Amino acid sequence: MTQEQRDALRARSGVYEPFQENRVWRVEDRGFFVIDQVVGKHELITYAVGLNPDGSIRQIEILEYRETYGSEVRNAAWRQQFVGKTAASPVKLNQDITNITGATLSSKHITDGVRRVLAVYDMALKGLPGAKR
Repeated sequence: MTQEQRDALRARSGVYEPFQENRVWRVEDRGFFVIDQVVGKHELITYAVGLNPDGSIRQIEILEYRETYGSEVRNAAWRQQFVGKTAASPVKLNQDITNITGATLSSKHITDGVRRVLAVYDMALKGLPGAKR
């Protein structure tokens, strides 16, 4: 990604941790698999996003949660809210993603991170082989 794309990505998502481009894989005829990290309250949260060929979310998983509180973001019902979202979706806490009381920062930062992954698809991946145009 160019510096211009990185700046646009930061503006679209609100996430300031650098996006690691080497953590994106094309899954032949199935879309993309992305591993990303955001800060929860104090610690990093590592999560994975499966994208369909059209850029919609197939699934998200929390891979590593290091915070003392807020692990409710691992619940399948909360993560299910992201399924089907695209770069055109708001993907905003308290708008189309429900907040979890006691896990507000983790909920917000994961939501912002997922919005960033969707923006990466929109800006850089949708023109690659394996993406549906």
